[in-house]
Amino acid sequence: MTSVLIVDDQALVRVGLRKILELEPGTTVVGEAADGADAVRVARRLRPDVTLMDIRMPVLDGIEATRRIVRHRPESRVLILTTFGLDSYVFDALRAGASGFMLKDAPPEEIAAAVRLIASGEALLAPAVTRSVIEEFARQRPAPGPPPALAELTGREREVLELLARGLSNPEICLRLVIGEATTKTHVARILQKLELRDRVQVVIFAYESGLVAPGSAGGMGNAL
Repeated sequence: MTSVLIVDDQALVRVGLRKILELEPGTTVVGEAADGADAVRVARRLRPDVTLMDIRMPVLDGIEATRRIVRHRPESRVLILTTFGLDSYVFDALRAGASGFMLKDAPPEEIAAAVRLIASGEALLAPAVTRSVIEEFARQRPAPGPPPALAELTGREREVLELLARGLSNPEICLRLVIGEATTKTHVARILQKLELRDRVQVVIFAYESGLVAPGSAGGMGNAL
């Protein structure tokens, strides 16, 4: 059973999300919070598997709430729900430890699927906004140069890293590099370990911040990272 905490300052939004998730087998809503400070308190008490987090809220915003929740319990999974697709705050939330984000107007079945995906340990970025958010952030903050950690990667691992950063899924990486799925998974796991990154969302952020992938570079953004 996947436990979920819903955080949003609008009661109507919380009610809608609860109704969506309560229809999902294997999912239970264990609590709600109307601001970031309350979200942190409730998350520490209930220890939900997934927290659906709004960004702009009173008392404490969703970015700082995410940071505190993940810092207190690193295995916590936070999914950002926002109405602001091209919002730089989304990038900051990902850097704070969120496992992904989606737009609030996404179809109910996509939101439910996102919760399941996040709970399973995967990361997710909405394809309609991911590239715009991350590339705009990268333009505003010029890369300082390749970090020393990149030297730890093999040539093949670096190729996989670049494809991950462009949003390719494991099957797409397999096709692009003509390698098996098990080999791809091994490369991804080693990349995360060597770069000390928690998930594939952090891989994307690392690649843009380090200048490994430049804003406007070719390549499609996938759905689940």
